[in-house]
Amino acid sequence: MGVRVRFLGCGDAFNERAQCHACHLVQSRDTNILLDCGPTSLLTLKREGLSARDIDYIFLSHLHGDHFAGVPFMLLACIYDTPRVDPLTVVGPPGTERRIRDLYRALYPDISQRPLPFDYRCIETAGDEALKFDGITLRGFQVPHQEHDISLGLRVTVEDKAILYSGDTGWTEALVEQAKGTDLFICECCFFETRVDFHLDYPCIEENRDRFETRRLVLTHIGREVAARLDEITCEISTDGMAIDL
Repeated sequence: MGVRVRFLGCGDAFNERAQCHACHLVQSRDTNILLDCGPTSLLTLKREGLSARDIDYIFLSHLHGDHFAGVPFMLLACIYDTPRVDPLTVVGPPGTERRIRDLYRALYPDISQRPLPFDYRCIETAGDEALKFDGITLRGFQVPHQEHDISLGLRVTVEDKAILYSGDTGWTEALVEQAKGTDLFICECCFFETRVDFHLDYPCIEENRDRFETRRLVLTHIGREVAARLDEITCEISTDGMAIDL
């Protein structure tokens, strides 16, 4: 099958364009990986004929609700909806294990006190090491998005295909460095007119477009300003359900 990337959730926190929250599925012959897992992730999986049981790894860029709050629903589905026995591994920035546990307890106080009927691992990384899982290499790197907590960009290599996911970030030269040699760069594009140091705007992306030495650049996390000016954008824009074979 090779490697396929499915854009399951391409909207911002406010579901602009009626698109779901951040969730990108990387499929290879042997594994299924989610890049972020927003609150609507289970819905988007089912629309593609998949279930929580099909996911082997969830790699989280940061701990804002529209990027990680779907994990408790995935856990619940793996207990009752499509019971699993295979391990599930979640990787995210420091604080991931506690934040998921606290959210799970807040949403389902009784169920969350029971042991999960499958092996669940939560691994935290500050983006200073390469992590390897069954032929997958994950390299996180810190990006400017939050004032205190760590946010990560994620570079994933599977079956010799390299995918860069910016997560949510302001401009950083690390994006240029990490994009080199990638087959796909999934880049957030929240703003157009607005300039902030914690999200990307389209003019900034366009200005640096030729510096991204990637085979394909696709924009995601589309905000209201960008959605209102789609006719001015020459970069490829993702929509829910879109798929790319690498």
